[in-house]
Amino acid sequence: MRRAGLAVLILVVLAVTAYQFVVHPGGGGGGAPTAGPAATVRGSIGGEKVGLLKDPQFQKILRERYGLTVDYTRSGSIDMIKEAAGRDFLWPATQIALEMLREKGGRIEKSEILFNSPVVLYSRGPVTAALIKQGIVEKVGDTYYIVDLPKLVKTINSGTRWKELGLPELYGKVTVVSTDPTRSSSGTLFAGLLANILNGGEVVDERSVKSVLPSVKQFFARQGYMQSSSGDLFNQFLQQGMGSFPIIAGYEAQLIEFSIENAQYRDLLRKEITTLYPRPTVWSSHPFIALNANGSRLLTALQDPEIQRLAWERHGFRSGLIGVQNDPKVLQVNGVPATVQNVIPTPSPKTMERILGALAGN
Repeated sequence: MRRAGLAVLILVVLAVTAYQFVVHPGGGGGGAPTAGPAATVRGSIGGEKVGLLKDPQFQKILRERYGLTVDYTRSGSIDMIKEAAGRDFLWPATQIALEMLREKGGRIEKSEILFNSPVVLYSRGPVTAALIKQGIVEKVGDTYYIVDLPKLVKTINSGTRWKELGLPELYGKVTVVSTDPTRSSSGTLFAGLLANILNGGEVVDERSVKSVLPSVKQFFARQGYMQSSSGDLFNQFLQQGMGSFPIIAGYEAQLIEFSIENAQYRDLLRKEITTLYPRPTVWSSHPFIALNANGSRLLTALQDPEIQRLAWERHGFRSGLIGVQNDPKVLQVNGVPATVQNVIPTPSPKTMERILGALAGN
């Protein structure tokens, strides 16, 4: 009887093993997923994610594990809401865009916040030193924090000139250059953060927004023409130097990605460029919006642990998924904190629409 029982047990084990081999060719539950039928997934992305989508390793994982290639167009996060027709997915850099799409009745099959990146300011060494003297910026360990953001906003809106801060080589008045808030997510988020600061550090709502709108409009009016792409603004900041762009608003991931992809400039960047973390700041959450089944396939693929690791270690995106660790030591970039604290929520989509409408002149 024991031999008969043992024989039955062996047959059961063999049958289960054979089933797992057929259904999961990678074996053991830890192997690579089976690629589905080959498909090209089409959609719109924020310019800050172009580097990731062009990454050969990223493309290889999608192709070999999931049978997917991605055909994308760059678009501002607010603009892409108008471009949903005929696309499989949208991938903006702010959850505000997702909520706006929902409010407009757009068809959404699935959505997931895959990456996060805090809004930061980028400056040059002399500018940072001047802000430290003013008590606006403070260095804690290797990280620079804007510890008095209200004072920086007041300095700008009061018309203070750079020479009054000890920088006569810079022309004109103190400002922070951002992308166009009505078109690009980094500008949108910065406008929301600015409105909160002008509201005494409280999240602005539909009742309080009216009182801060004049100052928000004044702040952005000083900039003149504004770029519609976060990537384009960051490239101009690097190329044109301190005279043209003393301070810009952007994402933490941008300098990380550039430093990793351009190792020959890493020492120069460490000496010249400073990442300033506002206290408080706001998160740029990157929700992937699947509009149909094709988009859902890509959403599943993007949650692959190796893609999540790649997104951090090569492109500076903090994971939006529970349990994924982002160790700044692997980046070889100075001043990146392990965690981002002092975060304030962005205003609601309705309040942001009110702000953006005022900035657009509506």
